[in-house]
Amino acid sequence: SPCVFSTAAQQRSTGDECGPEDPRDEPKHPLSDCTLEHKAIKLEEQVRDLTERYRKALADSENVRRRTQKFVEDAKLFGIQSFCRDLVEVADILEKTAESASEEAEPSNPNPTLKKIYEGLSLIEAKLQSVFAKHGLQKMNPVGGKYDPYDHEIVCHVPAEGMQPGTIALVTQDGYKLHGRTIRHALVGVAVESQE
Repeated sequence: SPCVFSTAAQQRSTGDECGPEDPRDEPKHPLSDCTLEHKAIKLEEQVRDLTERYRKALADSENVRRRTQKFVEDAKLFGIQSFCRDLVEVADILEKTAESASEEAEPSNPNPTLKKIYEGLSLIEAKLQSVFAKHGLQKMNPVGGKYDPYDHEIVCHVPAEGMQPGTIALVTQDGYKLHGRTIRHALVGVAVESQE
């Protein structure tokens, strides 16, 4: 009969014949409890591995940041190093000129112009040294101290008269440090025991 046929067609189109709706009738997953535990252990190991890698990457990036910051700070402090090397040569010339003028401007010499030149040179030299100090550039005063190969260069040996051997007896050229870093070695004479 046509009625029965239409009912069967309706059932097929609505999905009544697709299978049972009861969840108890569905097939169980093929994974057992042992397999699930094994997968969980693997996932935990991956999490630990990734966490460790993350910590190392974080520590590495922090080290790079610190090194970069130190590099920038050093560049700020020592960026004027080559300029200072050139400027200390000018300071040497100024000092030698002032010494020469002081020898000529003795009290016995009545030339007032020479005395004024000497006074002016002395003021310029003092101002230059204060500017050096302001920017961290300091002249070394090694006379009487121990020889240090990082700060001094030996140009001669002198007999140790009243001085301990290995002590700096004279300076032929001043040395300079910029923020504690030697930028020009002092040329020194070191006291040695005289050979008789």
